[in-house]
Amino acid sequence: MKVALKWDDGADQTVPLPSYQTKGAAGADVCANFGLNGSGMTLAPGARALIPTGLRMAIPEGMEVQIRPRSGLALKNGIALVNAPGTIDSDYRGPLGIIVINLGQEPIEITHGMRIAQMVLAPVVQAQFGLVENLDETDRGEGGFGSTGVLT
Repeated sequence: MKVALKWDDGADQTVPLPSYQTKGAAGADVCANFGLNGSGMTLAPGARALIPTGLRMAIPEGMEVQIRPRSGLALKNGIALVNAPGTIDSDYRGPLGIIVINLGQEPIEITHGMRIAQMVLAPVVQAQFGLVENLDETDRGEGGFGSTGVLT
């Protein structure tokens, strides 16, 4: 399925487009694109920032793009996404930015061209919401947080 991409004004067009790193990859890696000057930024512990990708996209109707963290950055540096997974709706045409947070103990350099997140194309089903008098019964019932992990 095709997702149309367009460079933002001022983007460095030598930065790689999103790409799958292996044949079986679910997510395509997305790179930081700080523009033609190519400077990066230092992200202090506890700090968050919106990292530009230099891209805009047209997602097919009935689909979304989910932005997810990269496991290597999370493990090695404590880099996470504040709103993971982030959702990009099919009718959004603005700049694609990635909201990252440094949960690690040390500052980290977010460099120009660095693979900072991954995106997954996924189908969307819109629900029809309606009020009812009663909900159907289930074995779980009203059991909440942790209720299915209790051995009896």
